[in-house]
Amino acid sequence: MSAGRPSERPAVAAMTASQPRFQSDPRVDDYIDALPDWQQAICRRLRDLIHAADPELVETIKRTVQPYFVLDGNVCALLATKDHVNLFVYDGGIVPDPEGIITAGHENKTARTISFYRDDTINEAALTVMLKQIIANNRAGGWRKLKARSTAD
Repeated sequence: MSAGRPSERPAVAAMTASQPRFQSDPRVDDYIDALPDWQQAICRRLRDLIHAADPELVETIKRTVQPYFVLDGNVCALLATKDHVNLFVYDGGIVPDPEGIITAGHENKTARTISFYRDDTINEAALTVMLKQIIANNRAGGWRKLKARSTAD
C-alpha cells in the first residue's frame, strides 16, 4: 500500500483505523503516534502485517525506544528515520528473498533491512512469507542454531 498518494490515503486510513486484533504495547503506540502522518501509516500497516503473520507475536520496546516484535527470539524491529522507515528482520541472512525486498544488510550476520519511503508500496505477500519463515526458524531453535546445523551437515 502506498503511503502518500492522495487517492490512496483513505484506504490506508481505513486499514489502520480499525481496532487491532492483537495485544498492543502502549509504548509502541507512543512511538508511532510521535511520527509524521506518512510514517505512522507505514508503521501501522507494518505492525498489522507483522501480527497477522502469527497471533502469538509480542510487541515490546527495546533499546529504550525501538519497537520490537518477538516470538521465541527477535523477529523484527521498526525504526523511523528522517525520510523513511526501516524494518529490521532478524533472520541471520538465511531466509530467502526471491522478491528482492531486502534493501540493506545483505552481508549482516544478524539482521537485514527493508526500507520504506513515503510513496513506496509494501510488498505484503513477500513480507508475510519472510516473517512466517523467521517465526518458523525461531520456533525451530533460532537462526543461529539452524545455521550451525547446516554447516555441520
